[in-house]
Amino acid sequence: MADPREARLRLIRSANIGPVTYRRLVERFGSAEAAIEALPGLAARGGGRAPQLADPGKVRREIERVERLGARYLFLDDDAYPALLAEMETAPPALILRGDLSLAGRTPVAMVGARNASAAACRFARLLAHGLAEAGASVVSGLARGIDTAAHQGSIESGTIGVIASGIDMTFPPENRELQERVATDGLLVAEQPPGTEPLARFFPSRNRIIAGLALGTVVVEAAPRSGSLITARLAVEAGREVMAVPGSPLDPRAQGCNLLIREGATLVQSVEDILESVRPIDSRAVRSPVVAWEGGPAVDADDGDRRQVEDLLGPVPVAVDELIRQAGLPSPVVQTVLLELELGGRLERHAGGRVSVMGA
Repeated sequence: MADPREARLRLIRSANIGPVTYRRLVERFGSAEAAIEALPGLAARGGGRAPQLADPGKVRREIERVERLGARYLFLDDDAYPALLAEMETAPPALILRGDLSLAGRTPVAMVGARNASAAACRFARLLAHGLAEAGASVVSGLARGIDTAAHQGSIESGTIGVIASGIDMTFPPENRELQERVATDGLLVAEQPPGTEPLARFFPSRNRIIAGLALGTVVVEAAPRSGSLITARLAVEAGREVMAVPGSPLDPRAQGCNLLIREGATLVQSVEDILESVRPIDSRAVRSPVVAWEGGPAVDADDGDRRQVEDLLGPVPVAVDELIRQAGLPSPVVQTVLLELELGGRLERHAGGRVSVMGA
């Protein structure tokens, strides 16, 4: 009997199929197997060739390697998939884990900040993380230098979750090898990329969206105005989560991002109690079952007139899908079908905030 993970991973690892497309395909066709069979027809209607599917042998080797590493897969339709993360449209279709998954449902709070953080900020982050974990929360961070490292060190004894931008078997930075192994043993280590994947720059924004998505709220401790930490904060806002920031001296460039967040409405944080007061009113969300449609159902097709109508509204400037639906005057499932066909045909690009554009328009 075929391993049910193989078809899912073939779809996930195939070209032009990102998290949103994967979700739409399986929602529409009911299974990864059925979606794979439908790909050629969908891509042809979108004006392109069907995406090149991942090699079955390569997928099987990946599964074997994950098992050899003592890790396991968690798919979006699994009952144990973190409910908060599943709420995000861009939720990873598959995660690779080591450690205690129950930590994801235990008042998860993200903590991020500068890699070149000051000694005082690292100490304060360590104290906050320790206090949160002692109070029954889980601290989510990215195992980077600076504030991330301090957050994991403070919470490692009671509840920490590390999300990395590489494969589950890779460590970055190298000096955190021992810390990462301890997170995997005593906490929870999460990766989206296959084993062996180097931590390339393009994977860090994807890592950041998992950090924001797993948590009820994100605390920023020292961050420059243009930094990955502020990207994580923006992703948290887009997901409807709380954003909190530790204020700093106006004379320190590393504090400018946090002060800017506070000016724009983020909760000012000076203690563990400030954080818990912000996230506890919505803590019940962490234990809800994920609302994910996987039952399939009748496919919603679009005719040539519908396709022309949607394509005429698209251009090189990203537009929100909701706005596209309003202007097209078509049912949402029809518009989503056209977008799916265009993406599988290699003509559509998806952007942050639920926006889309046509390539080469």
